[in-house]
Amino acid sequence: MDNFLIQGGNRLEGTIRISGAKNAALPAMAAALLTADAVRLDNVPRVRDIMTMGQLLGHMDVHVEFPETASAAVTIEAGRVTHAEAPYELVRTMRASILTLGPLVARTGYARVSLPGGCAIGARPVDLHLKALEKMGAEISTEHGYIEARVPGKGRLHGAEILFERITVTGTENALMAASLAEGESRIENAAREPEVTDLAELLMKMGARIEGIGSSTLVVQGVRRLGGASHIIIPDRIETGTFLAAGAITGGELVLTHCAPEHLGAVIAKMEETGVEIRNEGPGELRVRVPGKLTAASLITEEYPGFATDMQAQFMALVTQADGVAVITETIFENRFMHASEMMRMGANISIEGRRAIVRGPSALTGTNVIASDLRASASLVLAGLVAAGSTIVDRVYHIDRGYEGIERKLASVGARIERVRTPG
Repeated sequence: MDNFLIQGGNRLEGTIRISGAKNAALPAMAAALLTADAVRLDNVPRVRDIMTMGQLLGHMDVHVEFPETASAAVTIEAGRVTHAEAPYELVRTMRASILTLGPLVARTGYARVSLPGGCAIGARPVDLHLKALEKMGAEISTEHGYIEARVPGKGRLHGAEILFERITVTGTENALMAASLAEGESRIENAAREPEVTDLAELLMKMGARIEGIGSSTLVVQGVRRLGGASHIIIPDRIETGTFLAAGAITGGELVLTHCAPEHLGAVIAKMEETGVEIRNEGPGELRVRVPGKLTAASLITEEYPGFATDMQAQFMALVTQADGVAVITETIFENRFMHASEMMRMGANISIEGRRAIVRGPSALTGTNVIASDLRASASLVLAGLVAAGSTIVDRVYHIDRGYEGIERKLASVGARIERVRTPG
């Protein structure tokens, strides 16, 4: 099992290139199921979830080409889909497997998808996905841990009025993909507005889909009978960008992040600036981060986009352990997303949990110890804490971080962090 060994105390300086967004690449890969033609995706990060999705598509007899060079494009060609099934053994570690449900039933009329696994950060029920597909005419059943969806007879899904009772990113993406091949018009209300949803919609448009309202909470889709191939560049990863902004700030360093999308980080940048972090645009797709003085505590509430992303909550918590004052962090998206707090407390952080609120009192002098990562973003937050902790920190279960960060230890080491991947028996 791999761990990270971190010797804290180094100031980070240098330049880091931001990778493509995992949460944009995954639905884009699923969208390739909608056509028999080749879909070419550039800027796809080489992370574990992407490889798992590739294996899943391969199980369906889809041709997936991962070039040897990381910078080259991934090509997916679903000329035929012989196994419209996502088995448990392939998707048990990746919740994004549910994204194959809509494309499969829309194109083949049938799908069998295991209920997904992934991070243990709280309930993310798929009922909203299923209700949307039922509105479009799919017959849904769930048994033995699998979802089965089929279109009666040899017909197609039909357009529908879909109102999500709460915002769901993957639910919006599933409905959007299914509606693109449905017969007639679909109207998706209370749709997620995340940049990753917009990126998927733009890919679908290149494939021949007819979508209005992209970037808004109302998406109107005119279904077409056939979609074609396309080439598409995946957007930069806004969460990786935010994580490295926090890394530069927490170490009192100065980093330049390239190939990023500052326009996707408005709430995160604003909140970091509230703590005294200086973040400047250095040109197209470039940000410079530094801390000219002391960090000051700032409170936040996680919200759907364009609010402060829940995927940046843990990293911000690590940052404010080094800030002067009291920060109250309120988590509104996932009920179990404070599991990293107890590990930070073992390092010396002054954090108390009151339901969905974490109260952080700082600054705290952190000391290195053995910590366990519970999920993807918790892993990143513990790495950040380790960068400023005195002595050695060992972060266990870094397979979580490998799901969503492309070579995070190599990128941090390139700017001065003393971090290495070590393997322990067992």
